[in-house]
Formats: sequence, structure tokens, C-alpha cells
Amino acid sequence: MSDELQSLEWAKGDGLLPAIVQDASNLRVLMLGYMNAEALAATRASGHVTFYSRSKQRLWKKGETSGHVLELVSIQADCDNDTLLILARPHGPTCHLQRASCFADAPASFLADLDVLVAQRERERPAGSYTTALFGEGIRRIAQKVGEEGVETALAAVVQDDAALLGESADLVFHLLVLLRARGLSLQDVSSLLQERHK
Repeated sequence: MSDELQSLEWAKGDGLLPAIVQDASNLRVLMLGYMNAEALAATRASGHVTFYSRSKQRLWKKGETSGHVLELVSIQADCDNDTLLILARPHGPTCHLQRASCFADAPASFLADLDVLVAQRERERPAGSYTTALFGEGIRRIAQKVGEEGVETALAAVVQDDAALLGESADLVFHLLVLLRARGLSLQDVSSLLQERHK
């Protein structure tokens, strides 16, 4: 267990700490639960987020009935060691109302959501999807589309208005996401590299 998780202030909340859960892919806040030391240990041991249910007075693994578990990515404590931030990968809707988040309008990164959708299209290849058609044409054609969109974006920047530049930029980013996925890469991989370069 990391040093910060060994020095948690359990006494402040009578043995319970609030635990904020975010989607690791798009950083949407999914829910707020409470953990005691046993729930934290169960979460770390199982790899699935487990809370202490105040109403049931027992440990409660998220998704134990619905199957919509939260796959643990990371846990960190706040500066006062009395609140937990959990990054997780949701398997299905988090909210009992079948929404992605318990907060109806919780913001998230649209580009990250789009990247997840492109990955889904690559796996499932639904008929009638433009993205499916691109994957079917192969990496050379996808790379060609990225090249075309790159040239069109550069031209729009020089000789067209802002709306045209934005439109071409959107086309370029979309096709780049498809190209990355065709090579088994993702937007997160690009983000991680940029973050590493920034250090």
C-alpha cells in the first residue's frame, strides 16, 4: 500500500471516507460512495471497486447484482488524507437509472468518448458505419485519408474562414483516431506521450 494510503484519516469520518469515482477513459465523475478500511482492502485485492454500504451496514461491491462493476485503475488520497479519488473503468452504466454517471450532466472529454466509440467500431464492425468501412479498407487507405485531411486543414488555415478550418480540423482529428486504432494505439497513448514530453 502506498504511503498516502497508509496514513488515511479514518477517525475523521468515524471509520468511513468518501470515495469519488471517475471514469479513467474520459474523467467523467461517476459516483460518490464511502469506504472503510475493509472496503479499501477488498477493492485493492479484487481489482473491483467495493464500498461500505451505510444503509446495508456491509461491504458492497459495485455491480454485485447488475454486473456493472467498476474495474480499478488507481486510488489516491487528497491533501488531507480524508477523501479518496478512484479512477476506474466502468463495465456498463454506473447509475441505477442506467446512466453513465449518477450525476446526470457530469462533464467528460468528448474526444475520449469518441476514441472509445472508434475502438468499439473497430471491434464490432457494425454494418453501415463509415468507421467500419474505413477499417475494412485497411491502414493504407486510412493513412491516405489522414494525409488528405491534413492538407485540407492546412489549406483552410491559409485561405478559408474559421468555420472551414474548424470543420477540416474535426475531420483530421477523427481520421487520426481511426488511424491510431488501426495500429492498435489510442488517443490516451498520444496524451501520455505529450504529458511525458511536457515534464
